[in-house]
Parts: sequence; C-alpha cells; structure tokens
Amino acid sequence: MERSLVLIKPDAIQRGLAGEIISWLENKGLKIVAVKMLCMDKALAQRHYAVHKDKPFFNELVDFITSGPVIAMVLQDDDAVKVIRQTMGETDPAKAMPGTIRGDFGGDISHNLIHGSDSVENAGSEIALFFSAEEIVDPSIEF
Repeated sequence: MERSLVLIKPDAIQRGLAGEIISWLENKGLKIVAVKMLCMDKALAQRHYAVHKDKPFFNELVDFITSGPVIAMVLQDDDAVKVIRQTMGETDPAKAMPGTIRGDFGGDISHNLIHGSDSVENAGSEIALFFSAEEIVDPSIEF
C-alpha cells in the first residue's frame, strides 16, 4: 500500500471546493487515513517547498500556502501517488485535462487548488512534516 500527502490549498477552501475535491479522491478508491485543517506558518511552508528554494517563485509559493487554511490529508491505495496525480491534473490548470480537479476548477498556476506528493519517496517525508505516526489510522480497522 502506498500513502501520499494531499493538501487542499487556500484557494480551494475559499471557493468552497474542499468537499468536492475530497469526494473526487474518495471516488477513485483512495482511503483517507489522516486529515486535519491548519494554517501553515512560514517555517513549515518553507520546509514543505524546500525543493523549490532556489527557484524564483519560491517566495510566492510560501506566501500563497500561508495565506489561509489548508486541509492536509494522508491518502492510501495500492497506487496512491499515481492515482492522485492523475486526478489532480497538470500543475498549470490551463494545461490540465477536463475531468481533472485542476482542469475543471483550477485558476492559474499559482492558484491550482491542490498539492499531491510527486513520488512515494517524497510522500514519506511530506507526510512526516504534517502528521505523527499516531495521527495516521489503520484503514483496515472496522468502525
């Protein structure tokens, strides 16, 4: 089983799209094993986007993700990273296919609604930024 971090970004929260985005992901068979709403501080945002620290858009990323609340989730499935990335669509909503979250709802490349880990390796480190092991539920537990 793979796990991936998903962040529903401030623009999606502001536009009232969080529930719809979560539904899209669940309808793809992904299981939510952790979820929380938070306001990221600059330090967490800088750690999350550290891979982009030398790029000219780094400060814009940090400013945007800290501009309002986000919903952080850990999703699990056999091929979670691939399924999430396909469901999100291209980073630039103008290039995203219709029928993807960004293709149907995205604004522009800076306001693209959602983040998903780009690899299984990065998912592990990203999940650890937002969740402790105790906060992640075993999806096999019957409720």
